[in-house]
Amino acid sequence: MAVESRIVPARKISPWASLKVVLGILGMIVIPAGLTLHTAKVAPVIPVAGWPAGLTPYGYTISLLLFLLPIAVIGLWILPKDGVRVSKRSFLWTIGLMFPLGGLLDFLFAHRFFTYPNAGATLQIMAPAIGGGVPVEEYVFYLTGFMAVLLIYIWLDEYWLTAYSVPVDSATRVHYERLLRFHAPSLAWAVVLIGAAIVYRRVFVSTEGFPGYFVFLIMMAGAPSMALLPAALPVVNWRALSLTSFVILLISLLWEATLALPYGWWGFQDSSMIGIYVTAWSRLPIEEVFVWVAVTYATVMVYEIVRRWKASGRKARHAFLGGPVQ
Repeated sequence: MAVESRIVPARKISPWASLKVVLGILGMIVIPAGLTLHTAKVAPVIPVAGWPAGLTPYGYTISLLLFLLPIAVIGLWILPKDGVRVSKRSFLWTIGLMFPLGGLLDFLFAHRFFTYPNAGATLQIMAPAIGGGVPVEEYVFYLTGFMAVLLIYIWLDEYWLTAYSVPVDSATRVHYERLLRFHAPSLAWAVVLIGAAIVYRRVFVSTEGFPGYFVFLIMMAGAPSMALLPAALPVVNWRALSLTSFVILLISLLWEATLALPYGWWGFQDSSMIGIYVTAWSRLPIEEVFVWVAVTYATVMVYEIVRRWKASGRKARHAFLGGPVQ
């Protein structure tokens, strides 16, 4: 059987325009990173007793520019300049669904998973959380993180890698039976990964504990995959997703390995980790290497499903559970 292929022509971009975009991408990472690094006044050491007040004054607060500046540059400049029309409803629906996951992580489990030893790196405004408050920067961190992930993906999908994008009005995106479709392999992988983490913790780590943080991350990424992957698979711009993951992973590793852990902006409770650490990065738990990859994957999955729902014009019940187009 012959398979018909269709190549969508990419929007022509001049070499100079491409160069400016590349420089813009570098700038929106280098500038806030440079400002944040400038807050580090002494070499990263673990204080014997307490954290000196002048170690990294407001370092965590200023470091939020690593998300805030890309949001502003892409959302207020690049997308309007390039004529990219973003579905505000799809964007807001996605953020409205994803941000509570980050908020719940802090609100329910921060007292079990994390520590915040260097109070001087924050505004010292505590936000509500079970077991004691958390720095207000934590909630801003997750909100801006999801927004940055989504805006980077949208820009790559709609402009930089538009040749690999599925148009919003295409038959592939609009016509479907239902959006909620169980994906058994995703469940199997989630069970295997969680089981492996628990076994490793019990066999190879001598101290008592449970890898609750890893379990939460797997559930956060696995739930959308189990319920949405079959419907999202044909419409996700996978090249845009891969590049988004790379950019976010680069930012997160710079953030955590270079600044957050060495300077005590936040830390991790060993009893809730798997027990595998990257020693060269101030004993960064292996969970943190994958957390933003999981976040990017889940966010894009939800966004593309919301876009299919909105593009089809169906009511939510018919779109997700099946039924006639209204």
